[in-house]
Amino acid sequence: MRWFLPGAGFLLLLGLGACRSRTTRPTQPVVPVNLSLIAVGDILMHQDVKHAADLAPNGFQALWTDLAPLFQAADLAFGNLETPVAPTTGRPGVPFQFNAPESLPSALRASGFTVLATANTHAFDQGAKGVLETLDRLRAEQLVALGSGEDRPRAEALQIIKRQGLQIAFLGFTDIFNLDLNRRATEPWVRPLNLEPALQAVREARKRADLVIVSLHWGNEYQHLPTKRQRDIARSLVFAGCDVILGHHPHVLQPVEILETDGRKALVAYSLGNFISNQDRMYRADLFSVEGGDNRDGAALKVRFERTRTGDGQERMVLAEASVEPLWTENNWGAPSSRRKIQVIRVLPAEARVRAELDRLSDPVEGPKTLPDATIRRRTILERQEYLRTLLLRRKRITEVVGEGFVR
Repeated sequence: MRWFLPGAGFLLLLGLGACRSRTTRPTQPVVPVNLSLIAVGDILMHQDVKHAADLAPNGFQALWTDLAPLFQAADLAFGNLETPVAPTTGRPGVPFQFNAPESLPSALRASGFTVLATANTHAFDQGAKGVLETLDRLRAEQLVALGSGEDRPRAEALQIIKRQGLQIAFLGFTDIFNLDLNRRATEPWVRPLNLEPALQAVREARKRADLVIVSLHWGNEYQHLPTKRQRDIARSLVFAGCDVILGHHPHVLQPVEILETDGRKALVAYSLGNFISNQDRMYRADLFSVEGGDNRDGAALKVRFERTRTGDGQERMVLAEASVEPLWTENNWGAPSSRRKIQVIRVLPAEARVRAELDRLSDPVEGPKTLPDATIRRRTILERQEYLRTLLLRRKRITEVVGEGFVR
């Protein structure tokens, strides 16, 4: 989706006889500046996710290798880190109380992530010490943590990242805690979503930055629509000066929409769903209704801003493009443990690969070359056709939820 500022041109002729020319000072051209952001949803450390990473030759990176080119090509790549990383001070993760191994931050950084939300329901899963260890491990990999800190002032400090000569401000909040250990302002803190302080923080950020991006952990789990309260909060934050809202927590996708105030367009992604998880592991398109796979749907939100000159002659960054690339988590649950595989893929390239494979297998010449055994070839064709049907079904589902205008 693109928006362009309308251009205008005119020619003014003075006099009906001899023509008199007038010299005007040309307007200085706007120096082209673009900034790109990729954002994904919940990075969940279920036991099977960690087990799949243990079995993969490249560890956690292998679980989302299909996405690395997107992350690495963007100026900024965001995800919601819904787990502490506290192998030293914490306990082993158990259901609903997560902990990640020490290898996770370096894998995220190597894959291209730059900014991670740490204000979420699982922030205190390993206690206050777990918050501190998580922050230490993320900083060691030069990953920016949003919404948590060694104390309240640092948890609530504005994070400003410089890219392309621009100042990009990030803020992080959580509306929900599984365990709220915020006690004293001098102790580890996770920033709650209180509207008035949040609005003031956005206003202050607007004064200091070219772009303001807010991470919000909010909403109702497993619901595809935001609440009225969420929509009201989103509008208030945009009016205060926010350019992008990156929502997470419901574990399913929710709509993406554009809000406009005073001629400025802002993007709101109410929920980016799960990025990596073991949820809906038993789903098969031929056995379950479409809702049975919703937790495995994901979205890579692509946003591009460009510098332009507004009607009043001022230069500023404006939302130039926003789109969603459908993601799907492959999960071979039920296979022998030695073959456990969980992997996030990009749906559209996967569709193209399967179609090409089916064309090759169905070709009277190439098919036998690829798989000489006719029985195995027929069975493989049926399996690949079913897989293609799954991909088409999930893409359709993702498009219906986030909005047709954003999925290409």
